[in-house]
Amino acid sequence: MAYLILGNGIVFEGRRIGADADALGELVFTTGMVGYPETLTDPSYAGQIVMQTFPLIGNYGIIKEDFEGKSAVKGYVVRECCDTPSNFRTEETLDAFLKENGIPGLSGVDTREITRIIREQGVMNAMISDKIPEDMTPITDYSVKGVVGEVSCKEAFIVPADGETKYHVTLIDYGAKRNIIRSLASRGCEVKVIPQNTPAEEILASSPDGIMLSNGPGDPAENTYCIAQIAKLIGRVPVFGICLGHQLTALAMGGQTVKLHYGHRGANQPVRDILGTRTYITSQNHGYAVVSDSLGSQARLRYVNANDGSCEGIDYPGLNCFTVQFHPEACAGPHDTAFLFDRFLAMMDGKGV
Repeated sequence: MAYLILGNGIVFEGRRIGADADALGELVFTTGMVGYPETLTDPSYAGQIVMQTFPLIGNYGIIKEDFEGKSAVKGYVVRECCDTPSNFRTEETLDAFLKENGIPGLSGVDTREITRIIREQGVMNAMISDKIPEDMTPITDYSVKGVVGEVSCKEAFIVPADGETKYHVTLIDYGAKRNIIRSLASRGCEVKVIPQNTPAEEILASSPDGIMLSNGPGDPAENTYCIAQIAKLIGRVPVFGICLGHQLTALAMGGQTVKLHYGHRGANQPVRDILGTRTYITSQNHGYAVVSDSLGSQARLRYVNANDGSCEGIDYPGLNCFTVQFHPEACAGPHDTAFLFDRFLAMMDGKGV
């Protein structure tokens, strides 16, 4: 027996899975029916306790080939944890993975009710523990800070192109998902992955054909050094930003970001292209959004969320740059927005945004 203690004082009793330890973090929910191995290994969840809204998790086990990075979640909450997975690719159970990676988890709680609380009251902190604490201060005072530096690579490395090398892309790693790198490599890009604190001067000195700004965790506005470096890169070389990279670019261009009530996390977020008639099904994982009205004339809003109207993508036509809030590499459609990588390649060919 263990408990999920919400920051508002509500307590849910459940059964322990994973590591036998306490977990303290920001509680968020994700609506994906599948993709839990990718969720658990997405660095963008650093500092958070992740709850799945789909009631049965673990039914096809853990498949390491599908990992997006090193797990950074603080805790994991599910309605029912399957301990007998059935899939020809499975390598171990979900519970075994959580134990190996030191991730405390909880099952047997009403995830629908908890999701309803977050949707109505907003994202909040929580704790997984064997005991209900008398002092709630550690829970209410917790905040996700400094996580980009924790999940970024510490040294640069190169991933070769699949086949002939057509482009040299520098990817700034704020917590990059591996499939971003795979998507570039499969299109003939040699990808140089560099730490988040690499100076702009050093990046430009290597003369990349293009720069990829990756996804990542936390509040974008606290990454002041990264923002300052992006400001030096914009307009010098073609730039494509995803998720946190999208937010950091907007901040570098003088815009603002805002924390959403409960964020967008799942594989079925509808995004509308306001320059056309298409609506795309996208995969997303973020708690902050760009305030599109805060950007100047150099920026042009391109994509909006069809549910709440929030900013999902911006073009910077005169600066060889475009960014999106969603994940085109995540195959939600399954290939709905993969064309954005081809758009990046065209930009490196000198064909504009």
